[in-house]
Amino acid sequence: MARPIGTGVLSFGLVSIPVEIHSAIQDQGIHFHLLHKKCGSRVRNQMICPVCNVVVERSDLVRGFELSKDNYVQITEQELESLEAEANSAIEFREFVPVEKIDPVYFESTYYLAPTKGAEKPYRLLAETLETTSRVAIAQTVFHEKESLVAVRSHQNGLVIHFMYFANEVRDFGQIPKAEGEKVPERETDLADNLIDTMSSPEFIPERYKDEYRERVLATIDQKVKGQEITIAPPAPERRGKVVDIFAALKQSLEQAASKRQPATRERGQSRRGNGVRLRSARKSCRRTRARYWRRERRFNN
Repeated sequence: MARPIGTGVLSFGLVSIPVEIHSAIQDQGIHFHLLHKKCGSRVRNQMICPVCNVVVERSDLVRGFELSKDNYVQITEQELESLEAEANSAIEFREFVPVEKIDPVYFESTYYLAPTKGAEKPYRLLAETLETTSRVAIAQTVFHEKESLVAVRSHQNGLVIHFMYFANEVRDFGQIPKAEGEKVPERETDLADNLIDTMSSPEFIPERYKDEYRERVLATIDQKVKGQEITIAPPAPERRGKVVDIFAALKQSLEQAASKRQPATRERGQSRRGNGVRLRSARKSCRRTRARYWRRERRFNN
């Protein structure tokens, strides 16, 4: 079983639920070390004081906040720990809001919550109540030397906690150009609607997607281990440039999406017994989509 990375106490009203915080994410990134090209030995990182011209050990380091250029105030680890202890590990709920009212742009990271011994019953009560009411609990807490805004919600019969950004950490989207002055013709909107409809699925299935770059890197490492020659592929051309005819591009995209969708639907139907009704429904949907497309096409051309 995974070890917790921290503890906390969920509280609302007079209810307190001690919990363990577990990481919800496994790092699958490929990490490399820096080696000396000449001998292949791993190099070391050293911290050097430019004034004393000596290598500084980690035990001799302190944190410093820069007040002005080259002017710092020092603060010790004990002082930081005391500030965190003053805030304690309580995660006191301030309000409950509908889950769909939180914009995903505010989510930073996710952790699983597990009840500590003796807290199983209130844990289950909270998980089931949040599930039935479709609400998430909003709170603030100090975690790893940082004041954090958090949301606790029900997930897969348990509880997860999302660490969130504060409002002042999220850049105002109004500062970013969004081409709001552009007018889009109705026929292009209709084609875009059809394209999205053709490429739509009833639910998001994460297992459909995989880290292809990671797999290519691992395959290359395996080839090197086996002493095989590595062929350097030419760089792919940059996919940049102005779309000259968006209407034609949408039509072509719709045709390609429809042709890809049909074999995939047929293959899924043949691989599972009892899926005949689903397959016929998918075919009817594709026929209706194509019929709508050609009706619009004839109307636009006339």
